[in-house]
Amino acid sequence: MVTPPNEGSETPQFSTAEYAHVPGTERCRICSNFISGEYYRINNQMACANCARQAQAGQPTDSHAAFLRGLLLGIGAAIVALAAYATFTIVTNFYLGYLALGVGWFIAKAIKQGSNGLGGRRYQIAAVLLTYASISLAEIPIFLHHLLQNPKVTTSLPTILARHWPPLLRTGIASPFLQLRDPIHGAIGLFILFIGLRIAWTMTAAKPLTVDGPYSLASA
Repeated sequence: MVTPPNEGSETPQFSTAEYAHVPGTERCRICSNFISGEYYRINNQMACANCARQAQAGQPTDSHAAFLRGLLLGIGAAIVALAAYATFTIVTNFYLGYLALGVGWFIAKAIKQGSNGLGGRRYQIAAVLLTYASISLAEIPIFLHHLLQNPKVTTSLPTILARHWPPLLRTGIASPFLQLRDPIHGAIGLFILFIGLRIAWTMTAAKPLTVDGPYSLASA
């Protein structure tokens, strides 16, 4: 059990997280349930007694609410990264494979932000899938941009999309491997993509849990 910091000290405590106390509004950062009376800290995140007990017992403290928050922010980050990747390629007419590294980091960071720092196998799988989808599906708006350069195609584009979106989607998903038509550049691109996926996987891994508390909400 860790003793709370000295309430009489005027020295700011930068080494620990501090929370403004608004009665009736505190929630566990893990399960999102309301906290009353006492709270704990799991890796400096405010947590309820139940989640703290699970963490101290070596059990996972993950929750569906935390994963959903992380997934939603990850999806949003993937969409932003897709748009940025495609826009850069369209504007510069230059394929920069190293952007995959930034995409993996950006999506993993968003997932961790949404889950309040929690990680684990399902977070890792989500991060890898979203990173791959963001990079590979960026090929679709790039392809459509080049297609629109033909005035004859512009008027019939809605019809083309309605009829051919399934193969267009499959082509987008497979696009990193289709680059192997140019063996050297294709292999380099796949290697960089693998590093980006590895970054996403590593950043969203579960970390050792440190449990402190209990602390009184009245002194928070």
